[in-house]
Formats: sequence, C-alpha cells, structure tokens
Amino acid sequence: MHFGFSYIGLLWMVMLTVPNLLWTRCKPQGYEASAKRENRVLLFLERVGEVLVSSLCLIFSDFNPHGWEPWLAWWAGSLFCMLLYEAFWVRYFLSTHTMRDFYSGLLGIPVAGATLPVLAFLMLAVYGKNPLLLGAVIVLGIGHIGIHLEHRNALNN
Repeated sequence: MHFGFSYIGLLWMVMLTVPNLLWTRCKPQGYEASAKRENRVLLFLERVGEVLVSSLCLIFSDFNPHGWEPWLAWWAGSLFCMLLYEAFWVRYFLSTHTMRDFYSGLLGIPVAGATLPVLAFLMLAVYGKNPLLLGAVIVLGIGHIGIHLEHRNALNN
C-alpha cells in the first residue's frame, strides 16, 4: 500500500456524490417515514463504512492505474460498476421517483443504487491490493445494502 493522492478515488467519489446531492431534491414519497424505521446497527455500519471508504479511497495512490497488467481487469470492473451506477441514477431521475424506482434492480443486480457502488469500491480495493479499503467496503456493504434490502422488502410486504 502506498500513501498518496488517488485521482481515481476522487473521481469515484464525485460519481457517487453528485447524484446523491441531486436526489435530495427528488426523494421518493414516503422515504422519510421509511428512514425513521431503519435498523440502528445497519445504520451505524453504513455511516462508519461511508466515512472509511470516502477517506481511504483518496489517500492511497494504489487505486490509480499503473500501466497494463492483469489486475487492470479489477479496475475495469470497478469502472463498469460505477458507470452502471450512473445509469441507475439516470433511470431514477427520468422515472416518477417512487420508492419502487429507488429500490429497484438493474440488469439483475438487486437494489442497484446500493449494490453497484459497493461492488465498485470492492473491486477497487482488490485492484489496489488494499485490505483497509476492503474491510471498510465490507462494513459499508453490510450496512448500506442491508438497509436498502429492508426498505425494498417492506415495499413488497
């Protein structure tokens, strides 16, 4: 692991943050009431994971591509997940902004708005051979995907 600025980490954070900021103006009806019932343990894991992932992806230069190598496939997979994440948001913003739209899947990936960025950062951690980011992503994934699955399951009941 090598300390240093990761422009890829910054780009991934921008791709993650911009749609979420736009979403604050287009929240689905009923979201606030649903958010009040979130599992506190999952919420804690999500928040800790968010802080750790956001920080760690920026301070290790290992996430920047360093030439052609077999490991670059992990980086490409991470990029693909982030591009699918952006596609998820385009579809959401063009929709009627319902809870079903927000917790929908994409290309067979359940709760794509939560799963895709977690997968992207997981692959980035593998590419950078960074166990710290890997651990942070696992914590984030348990909390973030767990909360989204709870919300989706509540819609189906």
